[in-house]
Amino acid sequence: MIEFVAAHGGRAHIPTQRDRAVQRTVEPTLYRRRNLVERFFCKLKHFRRVATRFDKLARNFLAAVLLASARLWLRSL
Repeated sequence: MIEFVAAHGGRAHIPTQRDRAVQRTVEPTLYRRRNLVERFFCKLKHFRRVATRFDKLARNFLAAVLLASARLWLRSL
């Protein structure tokens, strides 16, 4: 996976397991930001309409994602 990301011009910020022989270093601030994004998507999947994708049209699904995102954002304030 890391080679795939590098081949497309990106940098992977995926830490390794502790039991791996080759350990990769990850910058702590980048990992914190990545973790925030992952937690946001996890919270977004708690909305049934987004998780099951009831909507047939992409624009309706995008509207549901935007509404759920706005609700999560307002809750964090």
